[in-house]
Amino acid sequence: MPVPVHVLVLGGTTEARRLAESLAGDRRVRVTTSLAGRVASPTFPPGDVRVGGFGGPDGLAAWMREHDVDALVDATHPFAATMSRNAAEAAARAHVPLLALRRPGWAAQDGDRWHVAGSLAEAAELLPALGERVFLTTGRMGLAAFAGTDLDALWFLVRSVDAPEPPWPARMEVLLDRGPFDLAGEREIIRRYRLDVLVTKDSGGSATAPKLLAAREARIPVVVVRRPPVPEGVPVARTPDEAVRWVRRLYASG
Repeated sequence: MPVPVHVLVLGGTTEARRLAESLAGDRRVRVTTSLAGRVASPTFPPGDVRVGGFGGPDGLAAWMREHDVDALVDATHPFAATMSRNAAEAAARAHVPLLALRRPGWAAQDGDRWHVAGSLAEAAELLPALGERVFLTTGRMGLAAFAGTDLDALWFLVRSVDAPEPPWPARMEVLLDRGPFDLAGEREIIRRYRLDVLVTKDSGGSATAPKLLAAREARIPVVVVRRPPVPEGVPVARTPDEAVRWVRRLYASG
C-alpha cells in the first residue's frame, strides 16, 4: 500500500477541525494538526496533534523535513498574520506545497453602521466619536490598543475565551465566554449593559456573526477591523471541502 500523504494543518479554527475530520477518514492521508496552545482547554481534532510553537519559519521548515510532511495547510485564524507569514516562508524553504484555508469575511448589510479600521489602534481612535459603552469582541490579545488615557472616559465590556492580561482599558468588565453565540443572547448583552458601540475583527463565519445582526437591530455603530491579506502567491480555499479537494489532487498526481 502506498505511503500516506502527510498533511500538516496549522489549526485552531472550526475550519481546521472540519478539515482534519474529513482527512482523518482517508487511508491515503495522514493528518497532523498543530495548535498554538494559547487556549487553556482546546478541543483536539482527530488525527495526530501537536501543541506549541515551532520557533519561527526555520523551526517549522525543520519540523516538516523531520516528519516528512508532504503538504501544509494554513488554517489558522484570519488575523494570525505572523503565523501565516512563517508558514509561507517555511513552505518555500522546505519545498512543501502550501494552501491557506480562509473562511469568507463578512459583508455589510442594509441598516449596518460600519466603520472599517485597518488595525486595533485605528479602531481605538474611532471610538470617542462613536459611543461611550463599548462591546469589545476582538479577543484577549491586543487590549493595549484600548488602554490609552484618551479612552479613559469610555467603558468596555471585553468578551474573550480566556482571561486577558494587562495592559487593558481603565474602565472595563470581562465576560468569559466561547462561541458560537446566538442572536437572543447578543441582544440581551447589548440591552443589559447598555452598549452603544461594537468593536470586532472581520473574522467571518457564523459562530460570532449574530452580534452584527444584534447591533444592526439596535442601530449601534460597529467598528470592523479589516483582516490582513494572505501572503502573496499562496493559493486560498474558502471552505474545508475545497481544501480536501486540493489535498486529493496532490496524492492523485503523486
